[in-house]
Amino acid sequence: MLITKSKIALLTAISLSVAACSDNEAGADLDEGGFGNPTMNNTLVNTGQLSVAQNLTRRFASEVPSTVNFAFNSATLDSNARAALVQQANWIKQFPEVRFRVYGHTDLVGSNGYNKSLGLRRAQNVVAFLSSQGISRSRLEAVASFGETQPLVVTQNKERRNRRTVTEVSGFVGKGGFGLDGKYAALVYRKYVNTGSDSGTGQVVTSGVVAE
Repeated sequence: MLITKSKIALLTAISLSVAACSDNEAGADLDEGGFGNPTMNNTLVNTGQLSVAQNLTRRFASEVPSTVNFAFNSATLDSNARAALVQQANWIKQFPEVRFRVYGHTDLVGSNGYNKSLGLRRAQNVVAFLSSQGISRSRLEAVASFGETQPLVVTQNKERRNRRTVTEVSGFVGKGGFGLDGKYAALVYRKYVNTGSDSGTGQVVTSGVVAE
């Protein structure tokens, strides 16, 4: 099977961005002591055995808080939740071709029907907040609520850790597979080679060249 340009660009983007997040020397994560690993990963992506969306979800969860918590019997976003969602929104803005889904959860107190509705309201409020930060609603979904069926801590008592939403990558914009092109790789590469930033202007300086 031929490797399409979009898949090559995406694999390159993921590899470079992962290296950028590491404290190791650039390229160290690509080798991992085994010369064949990059080729193996490329083959897995090309044949559909390795989900690109799953890779991006793992990166998302490692770089920003993917979970926010709620008070008992409440779907209101407190200051900690809003702060976490601002971080989520800033991350999401870097990847304009990626879609996200928000899952709502509750603790085990109350009926399953009520908790399913409450979990969905929590997810909807998260989507509304992310949208207020400049994320298109077409890229955000609050379509699933697990209610009380997937607790982190199994207890019949009130448990804040169970009262949560989780934001995950759900796919890509458009119907044409990944829906990505070289611009996506260029975006991630620009962040990777960033050697200095003027925080006042948002301009990035790379090797003496200013890129906006």
